[in-house]
Formats: sequence, structure tokens, C-alpha cells
Amino acid sequence: MTITQDPWEPLRTSALLGTDRRPLPATALPLADTVDPSDPATALLELAALATVRRRAGALPVPAAEPPGPPAPEDPRPELPEAAARRLAVLLAGRTGGSGGGTLANLAELLPQWLTTARAAGLRPPAALIPGLLDAARARSELRSDAVALAGPLGRWLAAQNPDWRFVLRTGATEPARQPDDPADHRLWHEGLFAERVTHLTLLRRRDPAAGLELLRGTWSTERAEDRLLFLDALQDGLSPADEPFLEAALGDRSKNVRATAAELLSTLPGSALAGRMAERAGAAVRLAGSGTHLLVTPPAECDERMQRDGITPKSPTGRGERAWWFGEVVAAAPLSLWPARTGLTPEQLLALRVGDSLDETSSSWADDLREAWARAAVRQHDADWARALLGPPPAPPVRGAGRARGARATGAPAKLLAVLPPEERAAWTAAFIEVHGLGEAFQLLGACTTPWTPPLSTAVVTALARAAASGAYPWSHSGVLGMTERSLAPETAAAVEELAAGASPDSAWSETFARLAGTLRFRAAMLDELRPAAPGA
Repeated sequence: MTITQDPWEPLRTSALLGTDRRPLPATALPLADTVDPSDPATALLELAALATVRRRAGALPVPAAEPPGPPAPEDPRPELPEAAARRLAVLLAGRTGGSGGGTLANLAELLPQWLTTARAAGLRPPAALIPGLLDAARARSELRSDAVALAGPLGRWLAAQNPDWRFVLRTGATEPARQPDDPADHRLWHEGLFAERVTHLTLLRRRDPAAGLELLRGTWSTERAEDRLLFLDALQDGLSPADEPFLEAALGDRSKNVRATAAELLSTLPGSALAGRMAERAGAAVRLAGSGTHLLVTPPAECDERMQRDGITPKSPTGRGERAWWFGEVVAAAPLSLWPARTGLTPEQLLALRVGDSLDETSSSWADDLREAWARAAVRQHDADWARALLGPPPAPPVRGAGRARGARATGAPAKLLAVLPPEERAAWTAAFIEVHGLGEAFQLLGACTTPWTPPLSTAVVTALARAAASGAYPWSHSGVLGMTERSLAPETAAAVEELAAGASPDSAWSETFARLAGTLRFRAAMLDELRPAAPGA
């Protein structure tokens, strides 16, 4: 029997069209004398199976490809300890591992901490694990900076061979330092994808702010409005008075979003002309009155063209009254140093004053607007003194017989203000808040704290979880905080959590929750210990 034509394509056509519309190809029938043409569907499958075997049996080896250029450069970093390499393999596979009570948390949530710690230790993974590392980074963009840095020169070499990993070549951790006027800079800026251009501009601003500004200035007039907006965001890195002329010109941009972003950037430069203009408006809107006993508010009567050019929109996008909107935007953009300089009062003293309306000095309707604008200014200008004053002292339990606890309740604004404070102070304030108010309102505050949490903050969280379990609350009512604890609690609290697991009723949801948390903390403790440098002589 001789077959002169490959039957695969005719078989595939019959399968796509259906045997009722396309009969079995005559070229395929000699493959098997036992095929029953009266049942075309079954015969088609049998013929396809036979054709597959025939094609595989007749396959010939292809000539070996040439090696893909020079090999990867040497990586001088020390390789991961064997135990840490095994741990990475477990994390990449997403399997549970280790021993101890309970099942573990989702290991994918622990991978970012492992990567950050390994990168800080200056270690490199075994070559066999780098493909899996790059696959994980491809799927999760938040891993890319650390993963690409860990993959090192071998990761960049592999990325040049596999299109799936081309993101490595666009990730900031891999961009080498270049000389001024490097042709590669020019080509990437003018020919790269938008994400590549944003990354390139951000990196260039970090190492040479003036060069980054000049690069953006060269193509600014030809960029799309949505692109100009994100390019402006990149100027936050290395922002200085040298950027003011460019940003002042951007206040006249045809896009209102670009104008607003330029105005916000200028407001973070206390010596800028825009900050001076906002200070003049804010000074006219708020003044000390009554021999220094209270503040009088006179909001702007209109949003003139000059205010609009400085990024204030005539219509409130929040639904607030227009004058309240204009007032808040003016005060939030004015330098906070204006108020102590004008009044001779500290932030704490200013916040303690009564606030009245210029038409009714007894009215306090503007107090919340003024405080909210000052809070936005403190976050925007990273002013820790004002953030501290606006937050107030850490909450304290009530003195017996003195009524309710003292201290702020948690909202989005306190969390943003908290992020302005130094990490240790953030943790201490949050721990005090949790001790007084529990975990119900602490999610955003905990999110503002540096991880892993300090031992005092971790202890406060564990104690609050114990109180929640004793009160009869269900674990899922604190699911957000519990998810954070697995990643952020100090591993040293594992013993205390194990005690809670042992003390909980075996059939309760808290027993399983505490066992899972304790197992995860033990896993993290071993994970971090494996990445610590060995002691001399060990």
C-alpha cells in the first residue's frame, strides 16, 4: 500500500466542517482497511489516530539550532543556601510545607516577603528555579521588581530567548546605568511601548532628574493627554524647584487632568510661585480673630480664571457646595508653614481654636472643612508635625469613672496621616488604637504600618484577636485583618497564637483559625531564618 499524500489536512477539514457536509477524504482510506465508511464520525476519529501515528513514525530530527549568542554573564552573588532554595521551590509551586499545627496560609501570599528578603540579602537562586521565578513574575506584576533583580544576568539572558519573559527587559531592576546621550535611551523613548517609556522616564528621573525632564520636554507637545498625565506623575521622583518652569507651563495644558496634576506637584514645592499664590488666597480665606481666640473663615466668592489655571475646577466633583470646594482646594494647596508664620501658633494650638464664619462668628460650620484641608496638605507635603497634631495623641483607655476612651476613631484620613509619621511611631500609635478600640476599625491603620509589624504592635493585634474570640465574634468578621496577620505579624508571636489555638474549643472556628495562623508564623520564621547570613565559623 502506497500513500502519496499526507491525509492530515483533509481529515482536519472534514472534522471542522462535519462528516455530513464533507465526506471522508479518499487519500486517508487506504490507511486502514478495517475502517467502516458507513459510520463516518467513528471512521474519522480512527483515521485521525492512524494518521497521527504515521506522522510521528515518519518524523525526522531537525538540524541542531545554533547557540543563541554568547552565554549569560557570570553572576558574582552567592547562591541561596540549600534550605532556602527548597523553600523557594515550595513557594513557587504554591504547595503547603513544613510541619506544625494546622494548615498554612496561601503560600503565594508569602512569596513577596521571601523575594524582598532574599534580594536584600544579595543572594541568587539556583539556575533551575529561575524559569519558575520568571513565570511567577509574569503572572503577578507586583513581584516583578524583586523577582527580576533576583534572577540577575541569567534572567535577562533567558528573557531575550523567550517572548513570554520580555517584561524582564522592561523592568526597572534590570536597566543598566547608561552614559548621557546614550543612543539606547533615545531609541527606547521614541520607539518603546508606553509602559516601557514610563518606566524609563521614572528610572532616569531617579538617577538624573534634569536629564529626565529634558527628555520629557522634547516630546511633550506631541504626547497624548492621557500619556502626558502619567509622564507628569513620573516627575515626582527627584521633584525640585528646577522642575517649576515646566510645571508652570503645564498649568496651561488643554487637559484639565494634566493641569490638576501639575498644580498638585507645584503645591508640594513650598517655594513655588503657585504655592505663593495659594498662600495669598488661603490667608484671605482664614484669619485669626477675637484677640487670638478663634479663626474666621471667608471662603472664595468665585473661582476666577487665575484659580482655574492653578488647578481648581469651578464645579465641585464631590457634590459639596462650590464655595466649600474652592475653600478646601485653596487651603490644601497652601504651604502649611503659612499658618504658624502668620499667627505665631503651633499646629496643636491652631487646631484647638474655635472656627467661625465671617458672617457669624459663633458658627462652626467651616471647622470640618478647614481640618480636612489641613489634613490633605499634611499628606501632600509630608509634614509630620502637622500629621501628628491632626491625629492627636495615641488613644488611651478611660480612667475609671471618667467615661469614654480618649483618642481619634479610625477613618481613611487618619490612615493617610499615619503614613506620614516615622515607622516606629506609626506602629506605636496603631497599637494604642487597637488596645482601646479593638480591630473593627483598624484595617486601614494596619495597612499603613511597615511590615513585618513591630513586636508591640503584633502583641496588641494578638491580644485583640483573643478578645474577639472570647466575645463570641466569628473569625470571618475580622477576615481582612486576619489575612494581614499571616503576612505581617512578627513571627515571634507564634507561641502566643499557639496558646490561643490550644485554649480554643476544638470544634470552634477560632481553633482552626489560630492553628492556621500559628502554622503560618512558624513557616515564616523558618523562611526568614534560612535567608539570614551564616555566622562566621558556622
